[in-house]
Amino acid sequence: MINVTKTFLPPLKEYTEYLKKIWKTGIVTNQGSLIEELEYKLKEYLGVKNLLIVSNGTIALQIAIKALEFKGEVITTPYSYVATTTSLLWENCKPVFCDIESQTFCINPEKIENKITEKTTGILATNVYGFPCEFKKIKLIADKYKLKVIYDGAHAFGIKLNNKSVFTYGDISTLSFHATKLFHTIEGGAIITNNEILSEKMYLYRAFGHLDENYLSIGINGRTSEFNAAMGLCILPRITEFIEYRKKINKLYRKYLKNSSIVFPYIPRNIFYNYSYFPIIFPTEKIMMEVKRALEMNNVFARRYFYPSLNRLPYIDACHCPVSEEISEKVLCLPISQELKDTDVRKITDIIKIQLKKKKY
Repeated sequence: MINVTKTFLPPLKEYTEYLKKIWKTGIVTNQGSLIEELEYKLKEYLGVKNLLIVSNGTIALQIAIKALEFKGEVITTPYSYVATTTSLLWENCKPVFCDIESQTFCINPEKIENKITEKTTGILATNVYGFPCEFKKIKLIADKYKLKVIYDGAHAFGIKLNNKSVFTYGDISTLSFHATKLFHTIEGGAIITNNEILSEKMYLYRAFGHLDENYLSIGINGRTSEFNAAMGLCILPRITEFIEYRKKINKLYRKYLKNSSIVFPYIPRNIFYNYSYFPIIFPTEKIMMEVKRALEMNNVFARRYFYPSLNRLPYIDACHCPVSEEISEKVLCLPISQELKDTDVRKITDIIKIQLKKKKY
């Protein structure tokens, strides 16, 4: 069976060495030494100023929304994982969907300004598949209307724009370290900001709002364990190797599927990319579904990342975002992982080409 991704697990002996440290200290949570070590190493690797590890990517979004005091309307993308929207709803904000660009699938900055009202308090955009949003354009709009900006960077680990981390843009960036991600801590996430005061505020939010017996603010339990940190410390040294391998897989997919009707995402030349996903766009939803079924019959499980377009969720007020709706209906993310072989890629692409040939595409 070939899944859309496969969680990398380090050699058990290597992970056990970190477990020995946990048994030695007796500290399993509450910002132990392994969490501190991982935070330091992540800041160094990602080239960022302030980073707080949290229990998952969704709580990272919720803390960020709370810290920036978003309320009322927040302009956001309809093309992302559902957590981007539900985090806003959970914090009693109203998502206002702005359609996306057709090449990067990120929020279209040319359409943001028309969505702004007197009730707008912020912008929450996603670096979809790791492709950077148009940061400069969004900042100009945000500054003009005095809005704060959060970037959901769940897909963007290690990505740089003009040799600068994408996590240095906006007021806050959030990450997911879920087991399906390029870098993972089994479950986990992080919050990044350039603002020291904001970082201190979120540090308190993450731990019930108090330091020892000093109760200083509201808060929630957003902490994670030493066991999760141990996994992250095993994974981090391998990230460069993982990216290089996924780049190779990306090239193979493009090679084997060239001269077909499939549309590939455009990777901007001025970015260092992480190759976390391999999305392809089919001519129609019908063809995409036929390919998906043919793959499943051969024990290959691709995923519709991201479907449905979030503006069509049944528990929100529907609106029209034609580009997002069209892409979400026709997109399929093919398997990509550190363990995918050339023969696997050939098998997958042969199945796709057979289906396209049947439809004369």
